[in-house]
This record gives sequence, C-alpha cells and structure tokens, in this order.
Amino acid sequence: MSLEFVQYPAQSAHKATVIWLHGLGDSGDGFAPVAPQLNLPAELGVRFVFPHAPVQPVTINGGMEMRSWYDIKSIELDKRADEEGVRESAEKVEALINTEIANGIPANKIILAGFSQGGVVSLHLAPRFEQKLAGVMALSTYMCAPHKFTDEAKHTDLNVFMAHGSHDNVVPMSAGKSAFDVLTAHNMDVSWQEYPMAHQVCAEELHAIRQWLIARLS
Repeated sequence: MSLEFVQYPAQSAHKATVIWLHGLGDSGDGFAPVAPQLNLPAELGVRFVFPHAPVQPVTINGGMEMRSWYDIKSIELDKRADEEGVRESAEKVEALINTEIANGIPANKIILAGFSQGGVVSLHLAPRFEQKLAGVMALSTYMCAPHKFTDEAKHTDLNVFMAHGSHDNVVPMSAGKSAFDVLTAHNMDVSWQEYPMAHQVCAEELHAIRQWLIARLS
C-alpha cells in the first residue's frame, strides 16, 4: 500500500523535492509547517512531501496503535530499531522517490530527510538507494543495523546533514554520534550540528537546514 502524504508545492516550476519523514506517533502534518518557514528561494522550485507512517502497534507503548515507521520492542538502542520494519518502510519511501524520478525530478535533486524514527529510515535508505540522492538529513536520530552498512551501502560519497540536541532524553546524543562515526569511517561527506535542546527541532537548526538545502539544491 502506497504512503499517503501532505505536500507543500514548489513556489515556481518544480525542479527539486524534499521527502521528510516524521517521528513516532506524529504524522506528515507535524513537520509540514516547516516548509514555508524555511522560505527557500522560489527559483529553486522545491516541493516538500511529508508522508504519514502506517498505523501499527508499538510494543514499547503497550501495543498501542500509532503512526510508526517500525515497531520498537526495546528501549536499548542496539535493539530499538526493528530491522524488518525499517526495511519495509524504506521500500515504501523508495516508491515515493521513484515517483518523483518518474515525474522528471532527477535523483540528484531529491533530498531524503527524517526526524527520530524517520531519520532512521532515511539514513538506512539513502545510502542503499540505486541512484545517488542530493543528500540526506538525519535529525535527532540513530542507525539501524550499522554492522551491515559496509556490505549494503551503494553510495559512500553521499552528503549527510546530522543534527542533535545535547539534552535529548529520547534518543541520546551519543546514539547520533555513533551513527556519525559509522558514516565518517566510510569517508562519507557528513556534517554534525548539536544544539542545547531536547528531542525537538529549534530555530537555529532550521536556519542551518535552510543553508544546507540551498547549497545542495542550487
């Protein structure tokens, strides 16, 4: 079943796309207000797509059903991401990317972004995708199956923007740093930003995201 989404249309002829995945229990509507706030130059023609994760039971929340990119069975970070679920969601997001490509947007004008759970899926999919994307944005997140990265990554020259809050008590910053270390060990083009915030996004971070998106999509 294909993913439903909300979108923010390009402010001129459509030339580039940002696909932005939300965190656990949120929806595409959660990050949709960010698109106009970023106020990207209209001539870049950037369309934003904010998919909704499927509704499914989440073990760690007593089996309660909520929007989730994968099940979380354990709070322990090395067991937190259900690999099968991550791969299933990655396939669904891959279909969204392929639709953009079929509509004439080249892979090098497509950014995959994600916050928390959405960041896990983005970090998993982007290096494994058949074509090299313009970049991946991984916010307040961690990595699924880092031990398989060497064998599975197709693009180790991918540009990655990582940001994390130093007071994050949901995904500790050390988990983000571990993912950063895996990427840098593969000589990936990865930048790291940290902010004095919790599990969230702040204004200073959005400013950095804006600069990065302009650089990647100009």
